[in-house]
Amino acid sequence: MAALRGIEVHWSGGNVVLPARLLRARYARAGGPGGQNVNKVSTKVDLRLDLDGARELLGEAAVARLRKQLASRLDADGSLQVTSSEHRTRARNLEAALERLEAWLSDALRRPKTRRPTRPSRGSAERRLASKQKRGALKRTRSRDPHDD
Repeated sequence: MAALRGIEVHWSGGNVVLPARLLRARYARAGGPGGQNVNKVSTKVDLRLDLDGARELLGEAAVARLRKQLASRLDADGSLQVTSSEHRTRARNLEAALERLEAWLSDALRRPKTRRPTRPSRGSAERRLASKQKRGALKRTRSRDPHDD
């Protein structure tokens, strides 16, 4: 049987290994194809991360950011929930759930780059104005001359 291991989280604030004690794994029977195996063996993994316990390792701001970014993935207790049932074995499903959790945490904790407003270059401004002039001239040639009547 697969052992629950800690997970590594990498983000701009640093690298942290969240210990296995913060994780809870429950197993259930998975649906879908698999023959008799699917009816007998509990291979689906429901993995939960205790965010309150992770606060001491990640910090208050990081946990608040996780709660905001992954709000749809939180259960009623405020734990982060991941499920996996795509593989036929419990060990592979557990590993897939752990990898998915690591990816979610790293993505959610990565701060987006701050947008610094820039000005268009002189050449691009001139090209834009020239294309507007050209377009306006084209439209002027299409119009009827009011003095033709």
